[in-house]
Amino acid sequence: MKSAVETLNPTRVRLTVEVPFEELKDSLDAAYKKINQQVTVKGFRKGKIPARVIDQRFGRGAVLEEAVNDALPKFYTEAVNEAELNVLGQPEVDITELKDGETLNFTAEVDIRPEIEIPDYSGIEVEVDAVEVTDEDVEKSVEQLRERFASTSPVERAAAEGDVLTIDLEAKVEGEVLEDGVASGVSYTVGSGELLDGIDEAVTGLEADGEATFTSQLKGGSAEGKDAEVTVKVTQVAARELPELDDEFAQLASEFDTLDELKADSRKRLENMKQYDQATQAQERVLEKLLELVEVPVPEKLLEDEVQTRKHNLENHQLAQMGLDLAKYLEIQGKSAEEFDEETREQAVKGIKTQFVLDELVNKEKLNVNQEELTEHLMRRAQSSGMSPDQFAQAVVEGGQVPMLVGEVARGKALAVVVEAATVKDTNGEVVDLSDEDETEAAAETVEAAVEGAEAEAEEKPEA
Repeated sequence: MKSAVETLNPTRVRLTVEVPFEELKDSLDAAYKKINQQVTVKGFRKGKIPARVIDQRFGRGAVLEEAVNDALPKFYTEAVNEAELNVLGQPEVDITELKDGETLNFTAEVDIRPEIEIPDYSGIEVEVDAVEVTDEDVEKSVEQLRERFASTSPVERAAAEGDVLTIDLEAKVEGEVLEDGVASGVSYTVGSGELLDGIDEAVTGLEADGEATFTSQLKGGSAEGKDAEVTVKVTQVAARELPELDDEFAQLASEFDTLDELKADSRKRLENMKQYDQATQAQERVLEKLLELVEVPVPEKLLEDEVQTRKHNLENHQLAQMGLDLAKYLEIQGKSAEEFDEETREQAVKGIKTQFVLDELVNKEKLNVNQEELTEHLMRRAQSSGMSPDQFAQAVVEGGQVPMLVGEVARGKALAVVVEAATVKDTNGEVVDLSDEDETEAAAETVEAAVEGAEAEAEEKPEA
C-alpha cells in the first residue's frame, strides 16, 4: 500500500491511498465466506459454494463491494498511522479506481487536530473579587438558619406578609374549570412570590374562610400561558414565630454551645465559599487570557457537530426536564433565535479551543493522571449526576468513557499549571495564592463547563 497526504487547510487533509490487489486477498476471502452463508444454490451445501459459482450467479461486483467495505477501514487506519495524523471524526471517502485483479485507489478527506504553538503564559495577569465577609453577610446567614427553625401557630386575624396560609385554589379558563386547575390544602407563605402572579395581593387581608378572585397567567399545566380566573379560599392563617437568637438557638440549630461560636463558624463557611468562587473566577479569567494568546483554527465540521450537540442537550435534556421548549425558553431569556444561534456558536468555538489548547499543554508539560485523581473526579461526577459512585463507574466503563474522564482531569491539571504561573490579584491589589491541592479538581470543573463534555478526539471508521 502507498499513501500520500495533501494539506487542504490547517484543520483538514486529503489522503490518497493506492492498494495493490493482492493486499485485498483476505478481504476477498472474507467476502466469499460471508456471501456463502447468506445464499443458497441448488446442488451445493450451504457454505460450500465455490467462488466461481458465486461470481456467475451473483456477480463479481457484489463480491468486490463486500471486500472493499471490509478492507477500507484497515487501509485508512494504516494510512493515518503512517502519516502520524491526529484525525477528528469520520472521513469522507471516495473510491477513485477499482480494477479487478489490479488495484484499489481511494481518497479520504478528514479533519485533523491543528498544530498549536503554546506561547509563554507566565505573564498572564488577572484581577478577581476580594474575599470579604462582612458582619451583614454573617447576620444574613444566621437569619436564614433561623428561618429554617421557625414555627407556625394559627391566628384569628387577617393575613399579612410572612404569614403561612392554607388555601384552596380553583382555576377557570373561558368559564370552564380546568381538570388540573383545582388544588386543596396548599401551604403558601404570603410575599414569597411563588405559585401565581397576583396571589399575594389577593390573599393579603383575608381571614380564615375568606376568598378572593383574581386573574393570572398560568405557569404550567394543560393551559400553560393562558389567562385564568383564579379563586383562592383561605382555610387557615398561621403566624410564623422565629426562635430567639441566643445560645439556646445555637445549641438547637448546630453543634455549637454559644451564638458567638455559631457566628464564627458561619463566617468561616462564607469565607470558604467566597474563596472557592474566587478560585473559579481566577481560572475562568486565566483561561480566557490563555485562549487570547493562542491562535487556534477550528475545524468547520467539528464546530457544526458541536453546535448541534449543544442544542440537542439543551432542548432534550435541560429544557425537557423543566417542561419548556426552545421557543418558550428564548421568550423567557428575551433572545431571538438568531442571537441564540450566535451565542451557541461562540460557546462551541470556545469549548473546542479550550480542549485543543489544554490537550496541547498536557503533552507539553507531560502531565499524567493517577488513580487517586481519577477516582476523586469520578466521585464528583457521580454526585452531580445523582448516581452512586458504583453505578456511575459501571456506566462509564460500559460506555467506554474512561478516556473522557481522564481527559477532563488532565485538562484541569493543565489549567491549574497555567493559573499557578499567572499573577492573580484581588480588587484590593493583594496577590491571591491559588496553589491549594484542591485547585486541580476545581479547574477540572471550570474546563468541563467550557468544553461541556464534548470530546473532539473520537476517530470514526470510513465507509465506502
